[in-house]
Amino acid sequence: MKILHIDSSILAEDSVTRRLSAETVKKIKEQYPNAQVTYRDVVHQPITHLTADIAAGFRPVGGADSQQALPEHQVSRALVDEFLASELIIIGAPMYNFSVSTQLKAWLDRIAQPGKTFQYTSAGPVGLAGGKQIIIVSARGGFYLQPPFSALEFHEKYLQGFFAFLGIKDLFYIRAEGMSKGEEVKRQHIEDAFASVDSVIAALSLQ
Repeated sequence: MKILHIDSSILAEDSVTRRLSAETVKKIKEQYPNAQVTYRDVVHQPITHLTADIAAGFRPVGGADSQQALPEHQVSRALVDEFLASELIIIGAPMYNFSVSTQLKAWLDRIAQPGKTFQYTSAGPVGLAGGKQIIIVSARGGFYLQPPFSALEFHEKYLQGFFAFLGIKDLFYIRAEGMSKGEEVKRQHIEDAFASVDSVIAALSLQ
């Protein structure tokens, strides 16, 4: 089994998602010692944000100078190949301003490649990356599962929609909400998130 582990928090040891994603990988490795883990930290090893020249490496873009961006095209190929080779993807994805971090968005923009992770057909786009499983390790300052702030939840919904577009429907969540609601609330929800790791792993179909 090949696992791709992505971290995207701008925080270091204070990051809840980094701690939770590391714990998740650790527990999976305990159960599946032969699993191969590829780790990518998109904050400490940032991916250049998409430009027309970079996008021209994997989709038609009018007026782009793709020759100038050849090194970035190699990065795009490496990122999508790494993603496609993985059966399980674990993504540490904190909410920033109601959505994902810009660093994680840069990674997502590189793996959405026509002909590789999805294709356009006469019936509309079709995902090509089905069969993978994804664990979203989510942390948010407030509470977004129910009103009044559920209308501002462009975080997990975005990730769900993005991966569904690529053909991936099996998403699982390890979630810590209320991180800005005081130390007691934060502590309790972090404990609950850590306690949910085993049940999420048990729900996966792993070999």
